Amino acid sequence: MRIRPAVPDDAPAVVALRAHVLPHLVRGVPSTRQMIAQPPRDQHWTAVVAEVDGEIVGWVSAFRNAGTSRPVGEISLLHVHPEHRGRGIGTGLLDTALDHLAPLRLPLLRGRALPETLPFARRRGFTPSREERFSGLDLASLPPLPAAPAGVRLVPLSEIDPRRVYEVEVAASADEPGDVPSDALTYEHWQADTWDNVGLDREASTGAEVDGVLAAISLVERDGARMWTDYTGAVPAYRGRGLATAVKLAALHRAAAGGVTVAYTGNDEANAPMLAINARLGYRPVASQWSCLRETA
Repeated sequence: MRIRPAVPDDAPAVVALRAHVLPHLVRGVPSTRQMIAQPPRDQHWTAVVAEVDGEIVGWVSAFRNAGTSRPVGEISLLHVHPEHRGRGIGTGLLDTALDHLAPLRLPLLRGRALPETLPFARRRGFTPSREERFSGLDLASLPPLPAAPAGVRLVPLSEIDPRRVYEVEVAASADEPGDVPSDALTYEHWQADTWDNVGLDREASTGAEVDGVLAAISLVERDGARMWTDYTGAVPAYRGRGLATAVKLAALHRAAAGGVTVAYTGNDEANAPMLAINARLGYRPVASQWSCLRETA
């Protein structure tokens, strides 16, 4: 076994590994290559892979969460190919990630664990906190697209100033359930991580304008015929009008028209409004994971 820093040319193998272990997560080769080659700024970001006989069988990334006012370190998407588990690979990846974050002296670390890997997380001091649910939708069974609500204009986000999109996401995500608040995301970080992501489909991504005010958005990240709803939400003052449903359904129809056949999304188990929207649109549960926390001395 060899553990080493990830390089851009690892992207195809990393995506293939993720598709095997976490098939409900969508991030294509171009966006994975971009992430490794141009890591998020000011987040002390790193990515590490594990190799066995030249084959990539494990991955983890680690960084300081720049979207929250709390000092939090993230251990992101640690996963190992099932045929190579039980050999210390996960431990080696986690130790490397922890060593990378150690100089920051962050008082809280957060990771995610699949249900079957919760014992490993607990042994390493991570306590399960919140369940996160993943859902999938066959776009061949999409509900029809009704007329937009009165006074509402549905527009592709390619036609919208990205700063307006950012402002909606910040306002809409302020009260989302989760272990840490989303209260410190700067426009520069959002632009680099979201808007400039080569996987973002700005034509399928959709916004709802009400009297010229951008009130809701649904962001589509695409990999070939698969897509991931990166974010859907409505500004609190405009909730209760069906705008989140309207933009998400419009985005799904636009994606389907562009060749997407299956869509995935993820939500905190306490996010009842969005889970209800997904159910109405035909999404069905496909997987779950747990957000796990570890306090450090």
